[in-house]
Amino acid sequence: MAQQLSNQRIAWFNGQFMPENQVMIPFRDRSWKYGDGAFDMTRTFEGAPFRLKEHIDRFYRSLRYLQIDPGIGPKEMVAHSEEVVARNEHLREAAGDWWIGQRVSRGVDAVGDEGWDHTGPNVVIEVLPLPLKTRGKLYRTGADVMTTTVRRTAPSMLSPRAKTHNYLNMIMAEKPIKALNPDAWPVLLDENGNLAEGLGSNIFIVREGELFTPSERYVLPGVSRQMTIDMAKQLGISCTPGDIDMFDAANAEEMFLTSTSLCILPVRSFNGAPVADGKIPGPITKKLIDAYAKSVGCDFVAQYLKFSQ
Repeated sequence: MAQQLSNQRIAWFNGQFMPENQVMIPFRDRSWKYGDGAFDMTRTFEGAPFRLKEHIDRFYRSLRYLQIDPGIGPKEMVAHSEEVVARNEHLREAAGDWWIGQRVSRGVDAVGDEGWDHTGPNVVIEVLPLPLKTRGKLYRTGADVMTTTVRRTAPSMLSPRAKTHNYLNMIMAEKPIKALNPDAWPVLLDENGNLAEGLGSNIFIVREGELFTPSERYVLPGVSRQMTIDMAKQLGISCTPGDIDMFDAANAEEMFLTSTSLCILPVRSFNGAPVADGKIPGPITKKLIDAYAKSVGCDFVAQYLKFSQ
């Protein structure tokens, strides 16, 4: 039995480490019923978690916004996450890396209860392999970005800055785009018709040698987004958060996506038209990719390309 379990990924669930196939969430859990929960994700570089504390801090901001008490503090969440990574290290593929995820639901509704009472949160910490093989070709060709007709949920309704389990806004935006082009990366517009964000990614454009990214008001403030803003400042590249309309996006000299798993991904086309001459990466994007790789101590482009061969 011990040998069998050694080949299964280990998760942390409500205070215990266990094989992930033993993690059982009740079907009356509010996250299953209503999307009533929050999560966060980071990745590893050569097995080491990337800015784990920053991701956990963001996670707890989402939880405070949703008024969910996970029952443990941020330091404990960090420690348990590091332990999950350590317990699964022997399963990490050579030259591969993990996604690390933390998920908290509000809890399980009591049978017959018509109110909002719950029995306490369900908390899961997991790892799963990064999709290096399926995404690898993107670093050779660049991404194709398409804007969606579904708008990003307005902050007056539900703040996009909270990373919640309710992803229907993103999913319904993605479906028609994927039907047109399965390889395209959807980007939603905000309520005013400006660029907002993708499903799990932030977007940047370059115009006249300067960097622009949508305002934090309409997006999940990605850790890699902020890292990119900071790196640009260090490199002497002006970076302005604010409104980016379709005219500015269509006339971008460069465009790229950021996320913790993608790091920095060059974009070759926007709504079917090449970004500038369509060659990637552009000079500013290349500077930022190099700075990012140096900061994390991993040539992530080479890692992705290796798995795509």
